[in-house]
Amino acid sequence: MSSLFQPFTPDRNEPPRRRFRPVPMRLLIPNLITLLALCAGLSAMRMALEAKFDIAVYLVLLAAILDSMDGRIARLLKGTSKFGAELDSLADFVSFGAGPALILYLWGMNNAGPIGWIAVLVFSICGALRLARFNVQIDDPNEPAWMANFFTGVPIPAGAVLLLLPIYLERSGLPNLLSPPLITTAYTVVIALLMVSKVPVFSGKKFGERVPRESVLPIFVVAIAFVALLFSYPWEVLAVGSLAYLVSLPIVALQARKMAMAEAQAAPTPPVDTNSPAA
Repeated sequence: MSSLFQPFTPDRNEPPRRRFRPVPMRLLIPNLITLLALCAGLSAMRMALEAKFDIAVYLVLLAAILDSMDGRIARLLKGTSKFGAELDSLADFVSFGAGPALILYLWGMNNAGPIGWIAVLVFSICGALRLARFNVQIDDPNEPAWMANFFTGVPIPAGAVLLLLPIYLERSGLPNLLSPPLITTAYTVVIALLMVSKVPVFSGKKFGERVPRESVLPIFVVAIAFVALLFSYPWEVLAVGSLAYLVSLPIVALQARKMAMAEAQAAPTPPVDTNSPAA
């Protein structure tokens, strides 16, 4: 019986085990920001369950701000990684696909009955499909040059902010045509379809890389004024901003179409083979 439990003796000829290198801090910082965004999204769901919808909306906005920072900081620190990209997608689905849908459902769409629940399911599913399509197309070599400034469909953080427009209108005191549960349900489906659509949406990926010197001070003034308005009149600013974003979608799509046509006209035509036999 003692032969079954022989003492372990290391093999001297066994190659040494590989020691993993320490992970640089520049790789951890973007992932920490992503996890903070995920915590904000999960906390927003808790606030919605406690009927604290104002705090829930603020937490979704905080998650959106953090989500816009992690990728830029990762590129700035040269800390991009496949792990970070996958973590970002999972965090985005929770914070912007499931969280806002639950908030809006508990806020008033539950009064629409099963149709309201189906609408939030459609929104969450479209959010997951939007993220999956983005991950597939991110390294597409066949993407035209003009698409560098555009997303295909509304990105999921913007879709989450747009989804909560009925709450903004109610809190701001502005005319709320989206307050009836059935209209809110239809609006939710429209936002979901915009996310999975092929409508070109301005991305702002290259915005701010180079700023003219004469534009620096005006940008500072506009940014400070926007932050002051957002803190003073949060619901009004969110409502007007969401409506302006929706109005801009067809304008941006028309501009993208013009850029695509200009690129197609500028493309060189393939040479005609004169030696080929006529049909």
